[in-house]
Amino acid sequence: MIDYENLHQLNKSLFDEYKLAFNEVLESGWYILGNKVKEFEQQFAHYCQTKYCVGVANGLDALQLSLRAFNFQQGSEVLVPSNTYIATILSIVENKLQPILVEPNIVTYNIDPTLIERHITPKTKAILVVHLYGKMCDMDPIMEIARKYNLKVIEDCAQSHGAQYKGKYSGSFGDYAAHSFYPTKNLGAIGDAGAVTTQDADLANRIKVLRNYGSEVKYYNEVVGVNSRLDELQAALLIVKLKYIEKITAHKRALADIYFKNLKSDFVLPQLHSDYHDVFHIFNVRHEKRDALKDYLLKNEIKTEIHYPVAPVKQNAMRGIIDNQVTPIAELIHQTTLSLPISYFHTEDTIHKVVEVMNKF
Repeated sequence: MIDYENLHQLNKSLFDEYKLAFNEVLESGWYILGNKVKEFEQQFAHYCQTKYCVGVANGLDALQLSLRAFNFQQGSEVLVPSNTYIATILSIVENKLQPILVEPNIVTYNIDPTLIERHITPKTKAILVVHLYGKMCDMDPIMEIARKYNLKVIEDCAQSHGAQYKGKYSGSFGDYAAHSFYPTKNLGAIGDAGAVTTQDADLANRIKVLRNYGSEVKYYNEVVGVNSRLDELQAALLIVKLKYIEKITAHKRALADIYFKNLKSDFVLPQLHSDYHDVFHIFNVRHEKRDALKDYLLKNEIKTEIHYPVAPVKQNAMRGIIDNQVTPIAELIHQTTLSLPISYFHTEDTIHKVVEVMNKF
């Protein structure tokens, strides 16, 4: 059986270094907001080409705190792609803001810049872009629109560690960028973990205060905050994996290249363009008989995933919130997309086997 993902195999080559990192934290006696968190924040900020990084508990918190830091008036509108994972929209709802869905470009699967302006109203305060599947959004026109209308820009970088747009890294464009280090991500922890990057010292400090009960000085609370701190142990493990992120990316890009060169034209493949350096957190194809294709592959001992089977507008949790918005492009993507194996632990021979079976469908 070819697994879609196997976290044991994915991390196996790092076990020895992980054990050393674990023991170092254990023996230090400092387990919350210690030197390992500071070290990772510095290293990851440098990697993302940003001045500041603030570690938080998970990717959803990174999004929620980024929005919360601006203190938008309740009911303000935030533009967000209609085909994103539900967490992006939950972060808006949890801040008592209104998600306004903008359809994606059917080729890139990212928010379509040409559709953004038609959704802007006097209540619009921010654009929350999502670099989906490991491809960055078309950021030049997005940033131009944000400047024109004085809107904040928040990047959801959960799937785009190391991705680039015109040579500039994911997480370095917006006022804030939210990162998830969920274990399956290209830069995955061994549990939940997240971070916020920014170029602005004041914005970074707002997240530091919010993540720690609203406190900058111990026992003195200036604002209503939360407990959302990057764990010292996860930070130590992320420091280990960060050393290998370019190797991980290169391997996944090599596997993607096998798909691009060998899959038959029946499958709609991701777009390649010289402006983008894609990291293929997910390698998605689209097919009108997606469910039959998924079943066929499983019968041939190949596991796949669907990112994501239900469009946000169709989620029960979103009734009365966004279900009156029309998103046919998103729904088409959700009905036809299939994610193929492309993990760091997969070999090129394995991917050739997947291609061989797929081309017989």
